[in-house]
This record gives sequence, C-alpha cells and structure tokens, in this order.
Amino acid sequence: MAEDPVETNPMNYRVAFENERVRVLEYTDSPGHTTTEHSHPDSVMVTVSAFRRRISSNGKSVDVELPAGVARWLPAQHHSGENIGETDTHTFFVELKETPLPTDDEAEHLGPSES
Repeated sequence: MAEDPVETNPMNYRVAFENERVRVLEYTDSPGHTTTEHSHPDSVMVTVSAFRRRISSNGKSVDVELPAGVARWLPAQHHSGENIGETDTHTFFVELKETPLPTDDEAEHLGPSES
C-alpha cells in the first residue's frame, strides 16, 4: 500500500493547513522530477501553475496537462507522478478526511477529473 506523500516525498509536499475535516497539501517540482508512489484520499486539486504530468499506478498511466488556475476532483488513489513538461509544477490538494484510502485494485481512475 502506498503512503502519505508528505512522508514519501517530503521535498515536494508540505502541509499548508490541517484540521479534523481536511488537510491541504502544497506540491512543487521541476521538469523531469518523479515522485515515489503515494496515496491521496478524495481531494480537490487547485493548480497554481500550468503543467504536464504522467500519473502511473499498477501498470497503468495517464498523461495530464492542466492550465494554471483550475480546480479538479481527484478521486482516492495511489500513484507515482512524473513532470513530463517544460515548466515547474505548483498545485494544492484539499484532501477530505471522511473517505478511506484506495485499495491496491482501485487504479481505474488515475489523475484528476473535471467533476
């Protein structure tokens, strides 16, 4: 099972805010950087910068390109990510604490969704 991104990738994730209902993580990286596998509960992702990433889990991957200033739903999942673009990544995750972490076979939904 994948782990907390703040523990697995401490140079990239930091806790910006936390209470009993949500945890807000800030994420930054540079082109070519790859994260180790980690988990996210159901979350809302808010992009600060535009970026291109490859999100991978259980032998599946999806390439994601998002502009700055958008919010996307991120269903509970575990994955690793790679910055495949030419710009730094800067984003925030608002993690909901009411949902369980994903199981090993929940790789159907990788990356963010619009709803």
